Amino acid sequence: MKVLLIEDSEALRRGIRVGLDHLGYTVDETGDGSEGLSMALTNQYDFIILDLMLPNVDGISLLKSIRKLGNQAKVIILSAKSQAEDRVNGLLSGADDYLTKPFSFDELQARLITLGRRGVLNQQVKSICIADFVLDTSNKSLHVNGHYIDLTKNEFKIVEYLFNNPKQVLNPEQISEAVVGSFNHLSKNTIEAHLSSVRKKVKAVGSTLPIKNKRGFGYFVGDHE
Repeated sequence: MKVLLIEDSEALRRGIRVGLDHLGYTVDETGDGSEGLSMALTNQYDFIILDLMLPNVDGISLLKSIRKLGNQAKVIILSAKSQAEDRVNGLLSGADDYLTKPFSFDELQARLITLGRRGVLNQQVKSICIADFVLDTSNKSLHVNGHYIDLTKNEFKIVEYLFNNPKQVLNPEQISEAVVGSFNHLSKNTIEAHLSSVRKKVKAVGSTLPIKNKRGFGYFVGDHE
């Protein structure tokens, strides 16, 4: 796993880097927002650990810029700002997690592990083919037998997560974590409503969505019956 660490405190940056090195991560680091933005856009990272108060380019501006340009690295914000509105702003700007300073390295490690479980959404796979379905992860589109299926953002994310884990039974908690993260929640009924909507759209073009429900356990992708 490759990490970009953007933190202006040299002491904190050094401590995090040493810890990540010991865990086997490959780490690039900088304390400058402008340099961090350039590194994020010219290299491929699994994770970006991002301070908000940075020289030249602040963390939120950096985050919005990389998301606008399609960078899908998992981003953990580090900030001394602990108000709910600050966390909400960070998450709505494109962060996957928000860690308030001071924090323990063990907590940062736990957050990385949790995000890593959702890493399949972040792989640079351009398309996923399941039966007659083609899911284009670059254009965020779903096609079946030449027909375009218009999906909402959450519908696409749910289908993407399930298609990325074929034949695995994924429970509603796993799906919710993958789609909206740990600071939000999709109920079982909401997930089922999204999938029901997708099934209707697919049925309208004469096909059947290969996502099935294993009662009491969750959802999985299987062959057409």
